[in-house]
Amino acid sequence: MSIHEEGARQLRRVLPFEAAPKEVHLLRLEVKRNLEQWGALSVLDEAGLVATELATNVIKHVGEGAPATLVLEPRGDRLRVEVHDGSRTVPALSVVCGEAECGRGLHLLAALSEEWGTLITATGKAVWCEISLAPDRQCARVQRAAAVLDEYCRLTGPDPVIAPGRAVLEALVPEAIADLLHWLAAQGGDPDEVLDLAQARYEAEAA
Repeated sequence: MSIHEEGARQLRRVLPFEAAPKEVHLLRLEVKRNLEQWGALSVLDEAGLVATELATNVIKHVGEGAPATLVLEPRGDRLRVEVHDGSRTVPALSVVCGEAECGRGLHLLAALSEEWGTLITATGKAVWCEISLAPDRQCARVQRAAAVLDEYCRLTGPDPVIAPGRAVLEALVPEAIADLLHWLAAQGGDPDEVLDLAQARYEAEAA
């Protein structure tokens, strides 16, 4: 059954796992397998990456070997991804990216999802995010990109009073991407992996 068909809101998958690197890889494969069964092919990469980052944060901040659970659930035009663990320590994005608590995973989570947050539960907490399934998603991507380039131009441009034209903004795209890759490398991320993921996601959505 497609995730968009009537009754899709009844779909829900609960995946217990152990917070360990080998389990994280298997968890990502299981997430993709479930989404393929549901027909949610457009968010395979995003959901897989989100699940990986949430599970990795459990390893880093709760401890390797800790029991945890991932929940997948379509809700209207969004896919909700939750990871439950036994700790009540709430993760937070740091304003200053050089600080220890400024995790690459949480920044990716914020960038990939429509919304994200943390719920305190009876046994610990759940970190959740919602990924858009709506057909107008590409339009939303274009709007977000335009806003980012506008701000980037304001920070780097010679004259903040003059509104940047299309040619100026297009010329800034490689610079903005290069800056993001430098930031990612500084956080210990892999620029090549992220570039490959971004290209694959763009091609899948463009098709």
